[in-house]
Amino acid sequence: MDLKLTGKTVLITGASQGIGEGLARAFAEEGCNLHVVARSGDRLAALAQALTAAHGVSVTPHALDLTQAGAIDGLVEAVGDIDILVNNAGVIPSGSLWDVDEAKWRAGWELKVFGYINLTRAIYPRMKARGGGVIINNIGNGGEVFDPAYVAGTTGNASLMAFTRAMGGHSLDDNIRVVGVNPGPVDTDRIYNMLKKRAADWLGDADRYKELQTRYPLGRPAHVHEVTDLIVFLASYRSGYTSGTIFTVDGGIASRRSVI
Repeated sequence: MDLKLTGKTVLITGASQGIGEGLARAFAEEGCNLHVVARSGDRLAALAQALTAAHGVSVTPHALDLTQAGAIDGLVEAVGDIDILVNNAGVIPSGSLWDVDEAKWRAGWELKVFGYINLTRAIYPRMKARGGGVIINNIGNGGEVFDPAYVAGTTGNASLMAFTRAMGGHSLDDNIRVVGVNPGPVDTDRIYNMLKKRAADWLGDADRYKELQTRYPLGRPAHVHEVTDLIVFLASYRSGYTSGTIFTVDGGIASRRSVI
């Protein structure tokens, strides 16, 4: 299937590892030119070199902390016109209301929640002025599974789901599509760190995390490509009538009403 993405310019935040790195690889394979953003300059530089060598695309790394004053405005000026924005940066800490104090809660939301909102606010008018574009918010199924042991994350993700629907409901009037994706557990360091914390809390031993993993559909987290392939498709013209909606990729976990 030709997604007709060759030559498109994509901005991906949180691109140095996990799903973000997988997205950079997937879009590069489709012939897209990339702007990749994360705090880790060394990892971004290595990724840019590898993707340029493998696919002959332009990959520009931006080593930035998007929570710093002026960082988003500076990034938007540096990247210029883009066709696709994937908001992906940020991890909200797990824990109960008493585990996650106000400082940790605010720090988690600063990048994941307000980062998505502020970058969309900055990019949207530029997309509109040049005739359109696509904004995809990588959110998380915590916004559908209201887990008190992930209270800051479930609240933040639910907010981003509402933001995505609110923006995407009318954005096609400007030829811009705004779409959300809710991954469940994915085969990245983040999910194993969470499972180890849960195993320590529930089973008294972090090393027993694999016992919790077996509760997932198919007994495993999602492969990274099972999320990134969907996002690349949603960014393409073949998904041109899709906006203001959320796609959940969690093996049915949200429908089971349990995160484990």
